[in-house]
Amino acid sequence: MTRIALVVSDVDGTLLTKDKTLTEGAKAAAARLHAANIGFTIVSSRPTIGMRFLIEPLAITLPVGAFNGSSIVDPRMNPVEQHLIPLPAVKRSLDILNEFGVDIWLFTNDQWLTRNGNGEYVAHERHTIRHDPAIVTDFTPHLAHACKIVGSSSDPALLVRCEKAMQEAPGSDKGTFVRTMAHRLGVSTDAVATVGDMQNDLPMFRASGLSFAMGNATDDVKRQATRVTASNEEDGFAKAMDVILQGNKSRQ
Repeated sequence: MTRIALVVSDVDGTLLTKDKTLTEGAKAAAARLHAANIGFTIVSSRPTIGMRFLIEPLAITLPVGAFNGSSIVDPRMNPVEQHLIPLPAVKRSLDILNEFGVDIWLFTNDQWLTRNGNGEYVAHERHTIRHDPAIVTDFTPHLAHACKIVGSSSDPALLVRCEKAMQEAPGSDKGTFVRTMAHRLGVSTDAVATVGDMQNDLPMFRASGLSFAMGNATDDVKRQATRVTASNEEDGFAKAMDVILQGNKSRQ
């Protein structure tokens, strides 16, 4: 197997525990990667502003991928490459969400915008991304900068109907991010290892030479990974990194 030159990790359910904590084990594992001259970065469905708190403790120097990799930013959160939602798709999405009466969250590279600061899930999102929303009465000035649009509601049946009505906006996925980072570093995608736990991690599994599903992942995700590590509550990320480091050592 090819020596691993780059590790790309998901965030929630992978690097972070259920209570959104970055463990000392995860930080130490990232430090071991750096010491072994293995590139390390993260990609997540999180907005850009929700990635900032991980940069320093993980000593990340490479670009990171927000919004499932459709927004690539440097460690200071400055845009490197962006694939914004096309304006017609933004307008169509907002029209549908308004029609169904759900709370709308619109994310740009540096803002989380909502009309309802007291929405049911605002406190949870604030805790998750460690950032406060900007309360607006009109999304219009921000439509051309939309990176992600979320409909928030406690009615799952309503959200299912809303999702069926939404047109899927074109964009990048985590696999695109992996290929972009491999190209930037001048390495083969076979030399990339990825770690994740959800369906949206599968594109990066397919784009990398080695993939680890977390122990807390569904069976379907596990089946599509090269290997399965322990759960995010059992420092599965750190254990996967030790496998990579040992594998590289054996191929010296």
